[in-house]
Parts: sequence; structure tokens; C-alpha cells
Amino acid sequence: MAVSLKGRDFLTLKDFTKEEIEYMLDLAADLKEKKKKGILTKDALQGKNIVLIFEKTSTRTRCSFEVAGHDLGMEVTYLDPAGSQIGKKESIADTARVLSRMYDGIEYRGYGQSIVEELANYSSVPVWNGLTNEYHPTQMLADLLTIREQLGRLEGVKLTYMGDARYNMGNSLMIACAKMGMHFTACAPKAYFPNQKLIAECEEFAKISGATLTFEEDVKKGTEGADVIYTDIWVSMGEPDEVWQNRIDALLPYRVTMDVMRNGADDVIFLHCLPSYHDRNTTIGQAVGEKFGLMELEVTNEVFESEYSRVFDEAENRMHTIKAMMAATLGAFEK
Repeated sequence: MAVSLKGRDFLTLKDFTKEEIEYMLDLAADLKEKKKKGILTKDALQGKNIVLIFEKTSTRTRCSFEVAGHDLGMEVTYLDPAGSQIGKKESIADTARVLSRMYDGIEYRGYGQSIVEELANYSSVPVWNGLTNEYHPTQMLADLLTIREQLGRLEGVKLTYMGDARYNMGNSLMIACAKMGMHFTACAPKAYFPNQKLIAECEEFAKISGATLTFEEDVKKGTEGADVIYTDIWVSMGEPDEVWQNRIDALLPYRVTMDVMRNGADDVIFLHCLPSYHDRNTTIGQAVGEKFGLMELEVTNEVFESEYSRVFDEAENRMHTIKAMMAATLGAFEK
């Protein structure tokens, strides 16, 4: 039976089956190959319009949606944090009903998952989650495609996420692994494990796929034999100084170093959703370094620049997988 995702929202991978996720990955691989060969796909969704609502700014997410939209022949409107009245002068429900009269798809990147869910509830067109505090599903498609390209498989892959696993990246990687038959390990202090309700949901997905979920405080045990070692920044900017100090104190033992990578499988790869504080070559990196006396945070520069690192392949794949997701939910290639 052919997979059809036309008209579907894309809010979290919890809403999709393994077969549907594989369909989007296969479509992404096909679209990536076409782009590399210079085969245009501008007739796929020509005449369509999409709007990108960004309450949190981003380099990769914005560029991925814009390039993907243009490659498919669509016009793209970008609304930055000051460019929309969502939740301020206009309710989320009213925003959804207005925009879905003008656009064929709506992307939201911002804060609570409840916001993007309310947008979807009141919208008559597909709504796509570009990131919320709880989930980051577009990043997951890019990660899964990168892993499949680099390792040749997904099923049975051992992925260890190091650091704070309580929020969008830890949550989403656990869901992705549980759906795809991969072995997920959260390697962190116990207080930084995902919440029990989500763990219980993922355990049900794992029963179907053959995945396993492990929660480990010991770095050596948590990374032993891992095929993929993944991390993310520990603190978002804007959080108070005491949060930085607490996170650094708790998570410094979970920094990804060359010793950590060598504890993985022979063909282990390193992934990071970016941006990364692997050096002091940014304003934030410099400020954090001076305040806390650190040259690097969640990953060493040696690992980030090493042969293990696939972070820029991963970043590129954001565009290809977002293109596939939009094409699928807008019915681009359905007859």
C-alpha cells in the first residue's frame, strides 16, 4: 500500500509510523540526489505559498525551509520575532485561521509545543514544527538520514545522547530511536533523564520496533560500543547565570572528548544539531569562556573537527529532509 501524507501536520515523530518515516527519508534521499545532479523540481509545488513563523531565530532551520521551498517552486514568507502578532495582539487560533486562508503550509519555531498544536488545530493547511521546547522533529529526519548514509542502516544502531536529555533533543532522539528500531541511551546525571511519561510512551513504540531504551549515569558504560555519539548545547542564551553554572557543574563530566569517541564502535560517528560551543570563536563562546574559564563546553574542538564528526553532513541534510517533509505533506508527487 502506497504511503500518503498529504494534508498531515508534522508536529512530532510520535504521530508517524516507521514506514511513514522511512518514506520521508527515501524521498529526501531521492531529492538530494536530484539536487546534486542539477535536476530541477520547481514544478513540484509551483504556485504554492508557505509562511515561516520564527519566535526563535535560527540559521539552519530558516535556510533549510527557504531553500527547500524555492527548490519545490514555492514562494516563502518569513516572519521574524517582531514580524508577527501571534499570541500578542492576535490569538494563536485567529492567526492560524487567517494564515491558512493565505498560505498552503505554516511553519512554527518557538516555545511551547502547545502553541504549534493549537496552530495545527485551527489551521486548514499543514502545520510544521521547526522546533519547540519539547520536540524538534525536522532535526530528527536529518539525523536519521545522516546515520543511514554514514552507517548504511538504522535498525540496530546504538545511539548515545550525552548531556541534558530532558528537552527537545533528548526527547526527540528517544522517540526517533524507539520508532526506528534503534538502541537509545541517555548518558547523563539521573536528574537530566527524560520524563517518565514520555519514556513510557517510547517503551510502547520500542515493543513494536525492537528498539531498546537505556538510561546510564556512567560515561564509560553509556558510550561503550556506541555507533553514534550525540550531544547538544547545555544552556540556551537568556537563561540566568546560575543556570549556566549549575549545568556546567553537572554536565562537564559528560563532555564529548576523544576518549569518549574511542570508547564507541570502530565506525562510530559524532553528531550535533548545532550551534556548538566547541571553541571561543563566537561572541557567546568568548563570553562563556571568560566567565567560566572554559575553552569548550559540550564537545571538545578536537572531536568537532575530527574524522568522527559528521555535523556538516547533518546540517546539509536539514534542507533535503525538510524538502521531503513539505513535499509529502503537500502532496507534491502524488498522482
